[in-house]
Amino acid sequence: MKINSNSELVFFESFKRGDEKAFAYFYEKYFNAIKSFCTSFIYDHDEAENITQEAFLNLWEKRADVMSLNGIPSFLYTYGKSKCLNAIRHNEVKKRFKNDVLNEKEKSLDLEILSSFSFDTLEVTELEKIIERSIAKLPLTTRTVFLKKRHEHKKNAEIAEEMQVSLKSVEAHMTKALKLLKNSLQDYFLFIFHI
Repeated sequence: MKINSNSELVFFESFKRGDEKAFAYFYEKYFNAIKSFCTSFIYDHDEAENITQEAFLNLWEKRADVMSLNGIPSFLYTYGKSKCLNAIRHNEVKKRFKNDVLNEKEKSLDLEILSSFSFDTLEVTELEKIIERSIAKLPLTTRTVFLKKRHEHKKNAEIAEEMQVSLKSVEAHMTKALKLLKNSLQDYFLFIFHI
C-alpha cells in the first residue's frame, strides 16, 4: 500500500494516541529492515527477530517519548544497535567461533562500525543505499565471499568448498572486504554520524 507523507503523519498522530492499527502500519513498514540490520551484526536470525520484536514492544511502551515521524526508525535502530552491541560484547551468538581469529577481527570491526551509528538525523534508506554502494564497489571475488558470509550466513569452510578455494583465501577476502568497507564508510560516519 502506497502511503504519502501526509497520511504517515496522520498514522503517527494516531500511533501517539495508542492506536494499534497505526502501530501495525509502522511495524509492517520497519520490521524487516530492523531485523536485517540486526542479523547482519549478530549472524542469528532468531536472535535478530527477538531483538526486533523487543524494539517494537519498547517503541509501543515509550511512544509518548517519540517526538516526530522520523523518531520511529531512529528509536527502532538505536534500540537494535544497543541490543546487538550487548550480544556481541557478551559473545552470546559467536561462541562457536571463539577460536577463529578472523571472526575476532570481524567482531572488533562490527563493534566499531555499530558503535559509530547514530540514527537521530539519518534517513534509514540513505544508510542502506550507502552500504549497498560500498558493497557493490568491492572486487568481485571479495564481494562474493562477503555476501555469502554476511547475507547467506555461511561458514568459512562452506564458502571455501562452494568457491573451490582454500579456507585461508576465504579469510583473506573477508578481511579485505571488512577493511575496504570500513575505509569507504568512514567518511560517511564522520559526516553523517558525527563521530
